[in-house]
Amino acid sequence: MAIRKLLLLLKPVDLYPFLETDGVSLIKNHQVLQYLESRCKVHRDAITFCQEILNKKPVEWKPISRNDLSHPIRDVDMVITVGGDGTLLHASHFIDDSVHVLGVNSDPTQAHEVEELSDQFDASRSTGHLCAATVDNFEQVLDDILFGRVVPSKVSRISVKLNSEPLLSHALNDILISHPCPAAVSKFSFKIKNKDGDTNPKTVNCRSSGLRVCTAAGSTAAMLSAGGFLMPMLSRDLQFMVREPISPGPTLSQMHSAFKPDQSLDVNWYSDHGTIYIDGCQVNYNVQLGDTIEISSDAPVLNVFLSQGFTQIRSRLYNANGRYSEHEYKKIQVMQRCVYSASYS
Repeated sequence: MAIRKLLLLLKPVDLYPFLETDGVSLIKNHQVLQYLESRCKVHRDAITFCQEILNKKPVEWKPISRNDLSHPIRDVDMVITVGGDGTLLHASHFIDDSVHVLGVNSDPTQAHEVEELSDQFDASRSTGHLCAATVDNFEQVLDDILFGRVVPSKVSRISVKLNSEPLLSHALNDILISHPCPAAVSKFSFKIKNKDGDTNPKTVNCRSSGLRVCTAAGSTAAMLSAGGFLMPMLSRDLQFMVREPISPGPTLSQMHSAFKPDQSLDVNWYSDHGTIYIDGCQVNYNVQLGDTIEISSDAPVLNVFLSQGFTQIRSRLYNANGRYSEHEYKKIQVMQRCVYSASYS
């Protein structure tokens, strides 16, 4: 596929509009204020740099702010997102499997900065799990794509049906089904169903703070923080976890597992209110008592260019039990810090 027409999707330049109100800064700590202002400058400089590179290439392109994107993206060969994983996630909700995606991490975390400022505040910047480029290697990565030296990875997404009707949005990272009030208990049941109609013999009944389901790409995000396991990036399996189950008894072992592409997770909702959150809080759908929710990987893949080094690291360290040991995960964290420079050296 020849890449000739591009859309440059930009994280807003004014990253912190709350910094000033009526000309008065809301941040009283001078060092924090200086840090946030430097982040804005780094992001602006990254946008300018990417635009200058694109102007040198035999492509047609136009920029658009992430905040102005409201319709499906058509008539382009590739979307380049400049921001972090959040910008790429936002773009994914407007892209089918006919458009390729490249993420540019405009504001990567600086290890020395985190260490120097750890006693004062969290100086972490962008992680960029899904971003294959930074300003340091953007031109080389772009040339590799334009000259056909690399191909995109087909990353799985989550399809959701509410009362048998497909939702318009597909999750690239994860979905969370819960009561809209985080302090409220959610009541639901679920079972794993094969596409041939067979179901697992037992329905699991739950009272908890909700249900999370993630893709392989999303297994590094909230699921991992909650105690889940990492998955190979290109796996089509989905992982689920019941959040904070109340007195699960003998069903505890069934509260966290994975299911295959030829299966779905069928949920019955028994609370008066509920919400399906897709890739965070920006995209959500209301559910109510008696609703049924079907979750599967039966969604168009996202054709995204990934840092191949990180993909290979995850696949190599993933063991036969579908888990990473603590030692192996530490290896991943170390290797990931090197992956941007190593992947295209």
